[in-house]
Amino acid sequence: MSNSALLDQPAPTVKRRLISMVYELLLAFAALFLPFLIFEIASGASHTQTAEHMRQMLAFLVLGAYFIHQWVRQGQTLAMRTWRIKVVLPGHAHVPPKIAALRYLLSWGWVLPALLVNYAFSLNRWQALNAIGVGILAWSLTAFLSKDRQFLHDRLAGTRLVQLPKPEKKAVSAQAS
Repeated sequence: MSNSALLDQPAPTVKRRLISMVYELLLAFAALFLPFLIFEIASGASHTQTAEHMRQMLAFLVLGAYFIHQWVRQGQTLAMRTWRIKVVLPGHAHVPPKIAALRYLLSWGWVLPALLVNYAFSLNRWQALNAIGVGILAWSLTAFLSKDRQFLHDRLAGTRLVQLPKPEKKAVSAQAS
């Protein structure tokens, strides 16, 4: 499907995108498993403040490499392919690396405010989880601020999510050979 035909596709529903993100979360844990295992072995499973910051940086970099690579390569991660969602950039056949990196950085708006609140107020575990939940809810509501229902990070990056049509079923031949 050409880029201009993709731009004519409707935006996926907010519900569909949020369900896709739950699947994405599971895949992110899988992508982080081996790098974290190597880090834990190399660091002796240290829990110093430096080691904790290094874990956070490792997660940020590994996830960034995964998402940016997938968006540049096909415009879709595995979860996005499953739910037939694609990120596109009007006027481009593929999302350029610079724009994919910008989209990744901006997408941290889903959780970064809650993480900052957690850090500033030393919230307990349940308060921190509630803050993250409120942040995710607030960010998802940004889709209702635009007529084409794009999240804030897509509007700021200039990208948009489109819903791909269902694949056509292959014709079954009437005669068996």
